[in-house]
Amino acid sequence: MTATATSVDEPEQLEPQAAPVSRGARLARRLVPAAAAALSGVLLYVSFPPRTLWWLALPAFAVFGWSLRGRTWKAGLGLGYLFGLGFLLPLLVWTGVEVGSGPWLALVAVEAVYVALVGAGITLVSRLPAWPVWAAAVWIAGEAARARAPFGGFPWGKIAFGQADGVFLPLAAVGGTPVLGFAVVLCGFGLYEIVRQVVDGRSTRAVHRGAAAAALLSVALPVVGALAARTLVSDKAENGTATVAVIQGNVPRAGLDFNSQRRAVLDYHARETERLAAKVKAGRIAQPDFVLWPENSSDIDPFTNPDAAAVIEGAARAIGAPLSVGGVVERDGKLYNEQILWDPDKGAVDTYDKRQVQPFGEYLPLRSLLGAINKNWTTMVRQDFSRGTKAGVFTMAGTKVGLATCYEAAFDWAVRDTVTDGAQLISVPSNNATFDRSEMTYQQLAMSRIRAVEHSRTVTVPVTSGVSAVIMPDGKITQKTGMFVADSLVQKVPLRSSETPATRLGVLPEMLLVLVAVGGLGWAGTVVVRARRGSVGQ
Repeated sequence: MTATATSVDEPEQLEPQAAPVSRGARLARRLVPAAAAALSGVLLYVSFPPRTLWWLALPAFAVFGWSLRGRTWKAGLGLGYLFGLGFLLPLLVWTGVEVGSGPWLALVAVEAVYVALVGAGITLVSRLPAWPVWAAAVWIAGEAARARAPFGGFPWGKIAFGQADGVFLPLAAVGGTPVLGFAVVLCGFGLYEIVRQVVDGRSTRAVHRGAAAAALLSVALPVVGALAARTLVSDKAENGTATVAVIQGNVPRAGLDFNSQRRAVLDYHARETERLAAKVKAGRIAQPDFVLWPENSSDIDPFTNPDAAAVIEGAARAIGAPLSVGGVVERDGKLYNEQILWDPDKGAVDTYDKRQVQPFGEYLPLRSLLGAINKNWTTMVRQDFSRGTKAGVFTMAGTKVGLATCYEAAFDWAVRDTVTDGAQLISVPSNNATFDRSEMTYQQLAMSRIRAVEHSRTVTVPVTSGVSAVIMPDGKITQKTGMFVADSLVQKVPLRSSETPATRLGVLPEMLLVLVAVGGLGWAGTVVVRARRGSVGQ
């Protein structure tokens, strides 16, 4: 290469200096991404039930991807936190319905930290080829961590739980909530990358074919995979059918203090069962093979209170079928949230103790510390519930019924092991009366719809005050009740015993995606280190 000398007689040509950036422009550069991150989080919330706008998750992640790409990891932390606040503040507002805004805000503040860390990770992997794949894997790794810690985890708000009405739903049968969520996030980031490639191509008049192809595949593969997975979704009976009855007895009034009226709650459920029995006797409704009551339908321990046992026994004999009752039971000085299988002739013949008990609802972590801050918080959970140790599968009139009590429906393992233990049908007995008419019950109902497809099982949802429902193995709701009404649902449902790939694979898809995320972060870290060494050596 030959250098060209400049004559001393010629004036030196100075490079034009860039115009100074105004304070307003610098402020806009910071505020616009921050506002975009927060608003995209709100958009993601709007995609969740009770709304059926599942597709809004795609532009939500597209905008989130735009706000993160090319930023420093420190900026990613802040933008991720804002995205988490925009999403989780409205999503979890129901947690403060009865206990006030303090616990709600504290929960969101902690959970948003996970999203902040994910945001930082995405900024790093956004430097890599095919970055939407790595970024989507980082998101799922964040969900995996959030579902496990602290205090046993809090999976509420998994992306999969907002997709019960979406085209990606069949992917739940392929690899459960991690694969379904990965596909949605990947598609959203892929949409942004396609737009970016188009804009860059117009400005530079150059097309990076590899990057463009990767962007297109990021959108196309999840959609094609979901369409192909539809063959795994079926509502056909494999082991005959069963006629199931779901009882919603209602509660005297909403709120935490309904537990003080627990005898009324028990009486309400017995009364609704007896009403159903009268309809059956009159020939207006088919005789159910078994009957499912919700969680907390008998907060009076029937093993120590003969009057409660007599009420349950009377209801079981009236309907002439085995009954699953949600009770609060004290045994050996320990308190259990228990499902009790009550035979009309033999009485209590089996039990299932809830294994994933809810922190701050059924047990109180850091009790002494919280008591020092606010004594009212400790009085709300006077005695901690103990955990069960075995999966719950009742044999009811020859049908294997798997049990995942309320909060457990959010945890992949708690539902899956009922199926691997032989459940032909899943029941999710719940008590949502504490949360009034909030969106909580609809969010939880959507989880049960995902579980139905994930494991190809009918799912029943008996709830004290609504919304109770019957869900087919394809995720469709065939019957449901209103809220705060006494009602019953009776339906012949298909029984199935085959296992989906998601059931067989278990935690493996999630672990593989976590490894992809770790690999991407490691690669991105190497790229950053090499870039810094190169800049120092120049």
